Amino acid sequence: MKKNHYKLLIIIASFSLVGVVFTQLYWVKKAVNFKEEQFNNAIMIAMKSVVNQLLEIHNDSTMQRMKVKGCNCIMDLKTIDDVVDANTLQKLLKKEIKCFQINRDYVYGVYNKQSAHFKMGAYADNRKELINSSHQVSLDCVYKPGDYYLSIYFPNQKSKLLLQMAGWLSLSALFLIVVVFSFYFTVSTLMRQKKLSEMKTDFVNNMTHEFKTPISTISLASEMLLRPNVYESPDKTRKYAHIIFDENARLKNQVEQVLQISVLDKGDMKIKPKEMDVHKVINKLRDHFVLSLKELKGTLTLKLDAEKSVIVADRVHVINLISNLLDNAKKYSREVPKIVLSTKNVKDGIKIIVEDNGIGISSEHQKQIFKKLYRVPTGNIHDVKGFGIGLYYTKKMAEAHGGAITLHSELGKGSRFEIFLPFKANLNSKSDEI
Repeated sequence: MKKNHYKLLIIIASFSLVGVVFTQLYWVKKAVNFKEEQFNNAIMIAMKSVVNQLLEIHNDSTMQRMKVKGCNCIMDLKTIDDVVDANTLQKLLKKEIKCFQINRDYVYGVYNKQSAHFKMGAYADNRKELINSSHQVSLDCVYKPGDYYLSIYFPNQKSKLLLQMAGWLSLSALFLIVVVFSFYFTVSTLMRQKKLSEMKTDFVNNMTHEFKTPISTISLASEMLLRPNVYESPDKTRKYAHIIFDENARLKNQVEQVLQISVLDKGDMKIKPKEMDVHKVINKLRDHFVLSLKELKGTLTLKLDAEKSVIVADRVHVINLISNLLDNAKKYSREVPKIVLSTKNVKDGIKIIVEDNGIGISSEHQKQIFKKLYRVPTGNIHDVKGFGIGLYYTKKMAEAHGGAITLHSELGKGSRFEIFLPFKANLNSKSDEI
């Protein structure tokens, strides 16, 4: 799949996910509002039922009084207390609210809307809340004029309503989290697989190119040796034989690098620690490395400041660690390579430091630099060879010895690699793959 197709697919999927999330949130909000509306309607019905029952009680009481007085007129009622009995009101409210299976705490009161004066009820310090409550019904059918209202207030009504729906809301939130996480995991996996595929493709291309060059050189040199004017000349024969030998050694080294990946992944890399002098190893490496720098007119400066340079480690792997860092310093240099290799003692071991004046590594790539097959993009430099396993191998071998490797780099200002190796290899140290 093309790169643009990946982007389009991710954008469409992202918009779809956002749509699903907003739709779910919308329906959750609608469900909460519907539940609240149901609750409000239930309270309003209960309050009207209470008022109707108060009216019936008032009418029955009035008729009885008229019979007792022996007159056909209704008695003048001076206050609302003559019409509504506080105990009766409390019992009726409790009964009607219970009918709707509402078991929440509430306060109620009867007050004059004009004067905000309360006449009865269990309102404690909630007068203001009762006056502003949405649960109110007029008592004008029971007592004239219609200035008196019955009001009910439920403390923390919204939060208790949400608590009542906590089960469904939690399930909804859980499903949303699962969907979002699954989407993130799927997209990140897709991007990793795509990146890994590109890295493997680059690896195969680089490997083909790296193998093709020595094979072609060996083939050409062998062909030259078959010519009469060449094999009859000892000097020419020796010359082409050296070329075949060198190219064969180069090819062998490249095959070994490729095989290192399989060995590291299987965890079969064997560490054979022996006492060795790091400074002696570095001095021998310098003699070989300086020759390759001459063509580029580069320099390698040694600053061997470690007082204790003898460690117990695998000599072959230590040589490979240092060689990999020196090779990288040379390969990723835009100008004349200026490399500084230094050592210093730290607690329980030695630090080997390789600094260069190369192209540097951005912070974005520094997080990936030690991963298998990863190669830092080099802009316009297309002649940098390698398989992307040198630093991966270096990190794993340092950890296999109980050490570590760190990188300090700034784009355009070179890089500084620091390898810490303990005086005695800690083969029980934790390593991801060894």
